Amino acid sequence: MFVLMDALVKPRRGPGLELMRVEVPEPDWGEVLIRIRKTAICGTDVHIYNWDPWAEKNISPPLIVGHEYVGEIARLGPGVKGLREGQRVSGEGHIVCGHCRNCRAGNGQWCKNTVGVGVQRAGAFAQYLCLPATNVVPLEDDYLPEDVIAFFDAYGNATHTALQFDVVGEDVLVTGAGPIGIMAAAICKKNGARKVIITDLNEYRLDLARKMGLFAVNTGRDDLGEIMRQSHMREGFDVALEMSGSEAAVHQIVSHMRNGGKIALLGIFKDEARVDVNEIIFKGLTVQGVYGRKMYETWYKMAAMIEGGLDLTPIITHRFHYTEFEKGFAAMNSGKSGKVILDWRNEP
Repeated sequence: MFVLMDALVKPRRGPGLELMRVEVPEPDWGEVLIRIRKTAICGTDVHIYNWDPWAEKNISPPLIVGHEYVGEIARLGPGVKGLREGQRVSGEGHIVCGHCRNCRAGNGQWCKNTVGVGVQRAGAFAQYLCLPATNVVPLEDDYLPEDVIAFFDAYGNATHTALQFDVVGEDVLVTGAGPIGIMAAAICKKNGARKVIITDLNEYRLDLARKMGLFAVNTGRDDLGEIMRQSHMREGFDVALEMSGSEAAVHQIVSHMRNGGKIALLGIFKDEARVDVNEIIFKGLTVQGVYGRKMYETWYKMAAMIEGGLDLTPIITHRFHYTEFEKGFAAMNSGKSGKVILDWRNEP
């Protein structure tokens, strides 16, 4: 007799998700069954919900989606050691092969055989999730708020990007004031940057950045060059983080970098983006693509920064029960939201 659970499923190709009753997964050898408490909606989930060109290319329905979550271990599969039932956990959403050149070199974030939770295999928008024990991250300390742990995956993207380059005493430009961009800017500020400027066209999200104590600029209204002069930047930004997936933002970055500056790219572009490669060459710029998190060093740094006083709670703007998931995705699609939390614990 099968035990059933609620889950948000992409049942077929096309827009939307459905709340369905599906079978609770059974943990196999080396796997853990996690009872989900809370999840957060990610930009990737919105791509899948809206069924844009990226989703059409990368998603094969039927699929339970979602990869940002906090829960507790409900059951240990055979062979699992070092974990226990009832333990509060989240998990690394990229399942790597462990055998390719990068995995063997300790660079699993670049594994060519990566399988994504909620993208290529069943995700966390469900009452239960099955995950390899090697991907489970215990997060039991009281100083870690549960709502924040729910989006540690996204916080990890921000951390990995923000720590690509030394920012101590540097002037940093962050393009894109979505939740990940705001977190990345806050991390740079906390880690000793001289000046951090975050840009966007969305005034709601710029105001959210300001609530985090950041210097936020609407480049549709204000002259970034003039703001740089007022901030005593004589040659340009030292470090830039591109978090928006906007071609215009890339042009903004390249034109405002000092010679020898460093650029990290995290934002995903809907279409191919053009860039003036000659300007990159003659300025001697370093460009680094960023994907996911560094396993598992990024996770340790994430928890340590929160323990050290980094407060991410202002980024949370909406909370819904999972049965109200349509309201959550509507908030995300409106452009007037930060992180949206779905509660999987009780009835609404």
